[in-house]
Amino acid sequence: MKKNNYLSFVFIVLFCLSIQAQTKKWTLEECVRYANENNITIKQSELDAKTADIGKKDAIGNFIPSLNANASHSWNVGLNPDITTGLLRNQTTQFTSAGASVGIDIYKGLQNQNNLRRANLSIIAAKYQLLKMHEDVALNVANSFLQILFNKENLKVKQEQLAINEKQLIRSEELVRSGSVPRGDLLDIKATVALDNQNVIVADNALLISKLSLSQLLQLKDFENFDVTDETTAKDENNILSQTPIAIYDKAKGNKTELKIARTNLEISEKNVSIAKGALQPVLKGFYNFSTRVSYADRVSGYEANVNNPTSVIGFVEGTKQNVLQPNFSPVLSKSEPIFNQFNDNKGHSFGAQLSIPIFNGFSARNNVERSKVNLEKSKIALEQQDLDLRRNVYTAFTDAKGALNAYESSLVSLESRQEAYNYAKEKYAVGMMNSFDFNQSQTLLSNAQSEVLRAKYDYIFKIKILEFYFGIPILKN
Repeated sequence: MKKNNYLSFVFIVLFCLSIQAQTKKWTLEECVRYANENNITIKQSELDAKTADIGKKDAIGNFIPSLNANASHSWNVGLNPDITTGLLRNQTTQFTSAGASVGIDIYKGLQNQNNLRRANLSIIAAKYQLLKMHEDVALNVANSFLQILFNKENLKVKQEQLAINEKQLIRSEELVRSGSVPRGDLLDIKATVALDNQNVIVADNALLISKLSLSQLLQLKDFENFDVTDETTAKDENNILSQTPIAIYDKAKGNKTELKIARTNLEISEKNVSIAKGALQPVLKGFYNFSTRVSYADRVSGYEANVNNPTSVIGFVEGTKQNVLQPNFSPVLSKSEPIFNQFNDNKGHSFGAQLSIPIFNGFSARNNVERSKVNLEKSKIALEQQDLDLRRNVYTAFTDAKGALNAYESSLVSLESRQEAYNYAKEKYAVGMMNSFDFNQSQTLLSNAQSEVLRAKYDYIFKIKILEFYFGIPILKN
């Protein structure tokens, strides 16, 4: 019995968790935070930042002496000198050699130092690029989020309009039966209800597509149950419109990531010029080499008297003609010495400095200098262009936000008037003082006014977000 109770409890808990997971609604901040952690484009920018870190390690490595070791073992087959006679004969000999070398740049036109400085700037540029990607994704998420809210409210409007017309259809049927309105009006209302049904389907599909777009932007797999909260306010919470465009521009000039990237790229171009100029200067390198070798051939360990031919004539005494003799010796061969003894006995060292002075190399070094100077000028122009674009974008965003606010306020006034006109038309139609065509016209104008309010509302909200973004107010509050 206890086991059954336990299983029931587990089932209830799992069921509640499942219901909670299905009914979860994402806030804007949750969407932005999740996108920052999972968006593929952001992950690619993070990899670019790691690549910049590796580039700094390469630059640091240029200051460290290079150390290389080498070893080889060879077989020489064919004519080789005979150590006993000095003559060539067919034989196979083996040799092993080993060595190590150390090299260090003493002076290289300050290229290593400038490479390190450029690597540090590249890391900063990669971080700025990653930050810009976060900002771009946040704006895209906010736009998609607001599009869902717009489609939600638009669907509600269409559903409410359908419900009103369905009630009106029932009322029209009663009026037709009582003879208050002609049967043609009933057919018009039926056509209107059918059109409203179609509008509801279109609005529902638009909502589904907007949810799908945002879930794909977030890299969500379970997008079928994805939904967002309905909390929105069409007001300037940070009072951003009280600022002047020049104040917003001045604030953006110090905070905008695009300008920071352009400034950093300019500094990188300056370092590239210094590195290219360094290639025109002499290069001084220090080196140290160590080598040793081993032979596996037999060696001459000594000499002994030649018993078969103990002496040999090397000349004669002039006058007496007496031969001058010398004793003959034969070499005594032994196995090669132990390997480690040979390594120790045959070791050698060499060290010194090498100076390389560039005189003529096909103009490649000077062309690199000129090329880097051209890129530097491009970077200056890019920075200037970014500043001009920022000023234009800020003034445009401010004007758009002001215009969106005016459009939203005007749409609210228009909706109020259309609502009153519709209520009046509804009363007239109910007593037979207005035909169905005029009543439908009034209803259509009301529906258009409601849709215009929604469009203006979310257009205003998004443009305020853009203006806040330029002023340095992030979408995601840390």
